[in-house]
Amino acid sequence: MATELSIKTDTVEQFFDDLEAQRAILSSCTQLFKTLSSHFTSLQESLSRKSESLDSKFLSLESTSTETLQSLSQREYSIPEREAAAVALLNDQKEAAVEEFRKPAKSTDLSETLKSLCRKMDSSGLLKFIISKRKESMSLRAEISGAITESVDPPRLLLDAVEEFLVQKMDKIGVTDKRWACGMLVQALFPEGNNCKKAVGPEFARRVVDRAAGILERWKEQMLDTELGPAEAVMFLQMVVGFGLSSRFDNEFLRKLVLDFASRRDMARLAACLGFDIIDELVKNGKEIEAVYFASESSLTERFPPVSLLKSHLRNSKRKSASILKNGNYSNAATEDSTNMELNSIKAIIKCIEDHKLQSEFSVDSLRKRAAQLEKNKAARKKSSATNSKPQNKRGHGSSSSRSGGPPTFRPAKAAKFSNAYQSFGRRNPAPPTLHSPAARYSTPYNYPNQTVYEGAAAAQYATTYGVPHSQSPASIPQQHYSLPVDNIVAGGLRASGSNSSQTGYGVYDYSSAPASSYQSQSYTQ
Repeated sequence: MATELSIKTDTVEQFFDDLEAQRAILSSCTQLFKTLSSHFTSLQESLSRKSESLDSKFLSLESTSTETLQSLSQREYSIPEREAAAVALLNDQKEAAVEEFRKPAKSTDLSETLKSLCRKMDSSGLLKFIISKRKESMSLRAEISGAITESVDPPRLLLDAVEEFLVQKMDKIGVTDKRWACGMLVQALFPEGNNCKKAVGPEFARRVVDRAAGILERWKEQMLDTELGPAEAVMFLQMVVGFGLSSRFDNEFLRKLVLDFASRRDMARLAACLGFDIIDELVKNGKEIEAVYFASESSLTERFPPVSLLKSHLRNSKRKSASILKNGNYSNAATEDSTNMELNSIKAIIKCIEDHKLQSEFSVDSLRKRAAQLEKNKAARKKSSATNSKPQNKRGHGSSSSRSGGPPTFRPAKAAKFSNAYQSFGRRNPAPPTLHSPAARYSTPYNYPNQTVYEGAAAAQYATTYGVPHSQSPASIPQQHYSLPVDNIVAGGLRASGSNSSQTGYGVYDYSSAPASSYQSQSYTQ
């Protein structure tokens, strides 16, 4: 009986084990079904989205194709008209150029001279003329754009000028002036904002584009051997953008040019034309102000808020100026460097705020006050430095000096060094001469902390003859006669010589009699 009960119990346990296994299999199948259903639903949704996208692209492509075909048809129909217009323009320019060569006299008018040189396709003469009128740069910029269109082949005129500049750059002759003149021509042919969205300039013949590419390649090779300035970098990139040659140069090379000279205003526009997003790198390199200009030009001000960038730049400049001051042990030089750095940063921030009209978001009043305070501190340090560097006047002490209890008495100082060439030597109390020396800066008295009232007053009396030794009152000096060598007479009067202990020898003079001088003034060669 017990054996039968045991057998039945084992059977029931086996039955439940089988049920548990079946339940686990059913649960696993259910989970797998759910996963597969979710996966297929996701695939179906993805396929639907892609199908809709393809439909939209097909519609867009069809619309674009239609517009393109219409444009091509219009261009095809306009070819005869455009060809006739081009031939007429070419003939007009040819006749104008021939007439320019026949003109006997040169025009003095700036506009006419520019047009004449452009009509003649005289790139060398044009560069020389632009350089000669560098002081009239504003007038040149206004006239040169219209003048260059008078030439038969404006891009060839520009390329001839750039080639001449590169040759002279290798010879290191007149590089700065030629670079500036070529920059004027590049700006005239490729004005700002010209087809930046396409990063190409006007349509040029293939041979012109190939020649421009060859010139820029040679220019790039020269950059490895010679120093490259910011103006030259801007001109190079303007030609790359203008002739549509960005695809022929390494992006890293062009990107590095933009980063290295990001402070140039033109770089923001050129970077947008080339499609470079370097604002993050500018911020990391501490060039927040440049980042503001780049973000504004690229329409990325929401991603890079200008006010936030300017405040960050202000904090960084304060921290750097404090670091300069601390590292320099608060010396005068370190103080000056620190002040200049903070002042320049504040001025740049104010200019950036005004350029982008951010006054409502970032008030410049506190910045102006800080800049005024820094300027005031600089002026005070400069004045203090000049005052401290002024040597004190030396005076002889006689029987009537301040040491004897009374105020010192002085005779008027003789203007030995700075006297007028026409001054009579026999005149006892001559009028103060006009000084033409740095001593004139010390014409006002200065009272030092340890100076007495009498010393302060006496300093003013001798201020106009700074550097000339002071002597005692004639009453306290024994009557002596000094011989005057001929070589001591100089253009300004009598030459001063000697040291503190040995006073300068003056001419024969009797203090007791002081007779009227019969010596007539003479002219000395100065």
